[in-house]
Amino acid sequence: MRILGIDPGLLHTGWAVIESNGSARKYIASGVILPPAKLSFPERLAIIFRGVSELCETFQPDACSIEVIFVNVNPKTTLVLGQARAAAIVAVSNRDIPVYEYEPNKIKKALTSAGHASKDQIDKMVRILLPAANPKTPDEADAIAIALAHSNMSRFI
Repeated sequence: MRILGIDPGLLHTGWAVIESNGSARKYIASGVILPPAKLSFPERLAIIFRGVSELCETFQPDACSIEVIFVNVNPKTTLVLGQARAAAIVAVSNRDIPVYEYEPNKIKKALTSAGHASKDQIDKMVRILLPAANPKTPDEADAIAIALAHSNMSRFI
C-alpha cells in the first residue's frame, strides 16, 4: 500500500509518501508545499490544493493520512489551519483516495507506544523505521510520522 501523509499548514504543508507491505516499509519521497505568505488567503489555499493534487497524480497513493487539528488558544488560527487542512483533504478525496484522520497523540502512540512522546522521540523513530528518510524541516518529519502511523494502524481498520 502506498500512503501519502500530510501535515497541514497554511504556510508549510508537509507531505510524505511511503510504501507499506505488512511490517515492511519503504521511504519514497517527502517535502513541503510552501505557499508564499505575500499571496492572499484564497491563493494560498489554491496552491495547497494544486500541490496535493499533483502529489496524488505523481505518486498514485492508495490512502492518505492527515493530522487532525487540535483547537488552539487562538480560534482564528484554528480556523485558518482547518481551511488549509480542508484544501488538502478535498484534493485527495477528489481523486477517490480514502482519507484517514489521526489525532496527534494517536500518531505519537502509533510510533512510540507513548501518546505524549516528544518531537525528539518521534524523530528518532522515523529515522529507525525509515533510515532512507532525511527530513529537512519539522513539517516534513511530521508528515513522515503521519504516514508511518497509518502504516502501523491500518491493519486495525
